[in-house]
Amino acid sequence: MTDSDGDQQGLLPVTGERTVPGVSQENYWFRRHEAVYRALAARCAGAVVLEAGCGEGYGADLLATGARRVLALDYDSLVTAHAARRYPRVAVARANLVALPTATGAVDVVISLQVIEHLWEQARFLAECARVLRPGGALLLSTPNRITFSPGRDTPLNPFHTREFAPAELADLIAAAGFADVELHGLHHGPRLRELDARHGGSLVDAQVAVAVGGCEWPADLRADVAAVRTEDFELRPDGLADSLDLVAIAVHR
Repeated sequence: MTDSDGDQQGLLPVTGERTVPGVSQENYWFRRHEAVYRALAARCAGAVVLEAGCGEGYGADLLATGARRVLALDYDSLVTAHAARRYPRVAVARANLVALPTATGAVDVVISLQVIEHLWEQARFLAECARVLRPGGALLLSTPNRITFSPGRDTPLNPFHTREFAPAELADLIAAAGFADVELHGLHHGPRLRELDARHGGSLVDAQVAVAVGGCEWPADLRADVAAVRTEDFELRPDGLADSLDLVAIAVHR
């Protein structure tokens, strides 16, 4: 198996639009996403959960360990076919995320991680999340922090993103969709990743982006450090939102 054609071993190909497990050069991004799933998993325990934008499906499967039922939705037919085959304990369906195929008030939790920044109709998407949640149900959402992910840019650095958010913008958009008690947390590098930042010119992320954008060979030390990143190397905290990597929102449907 090579990193560019991981689908040979049952993995989705790496495109830059989503992250997948089991690929050494993707490991930083995979662990960064997985850290948020693990941090939020307890909020899904015993619940009927809808994941809007499931990607490869590893997160939905992780949540299915404790949830009563997990419905995983994605618009990409390649993704949904893969997830349904790989994760049989998750119900998977192809769907437009701004027209969720779920009855009003049918679910306890809607989780959508690293998805809203890919959508053109973001307010409509959040309105749909509110519609399918029961009163008192929870929205769990993450998205890159624009200030740190695309600093000083009018358009997102990632070509798959339509709009990224600063903390206050995200909180306001969620509240406008009918959610209360919007709580924001920030995902940060822990001590070990801060050491790697220093080792790679001040930013492990920038070092990886430079290789990807430049089409260069991976330096051996960078590749080894990326492959060794662990979920526990990230910290989710309610402070330091301005310089967080990702924003994580927890809100209650009125």
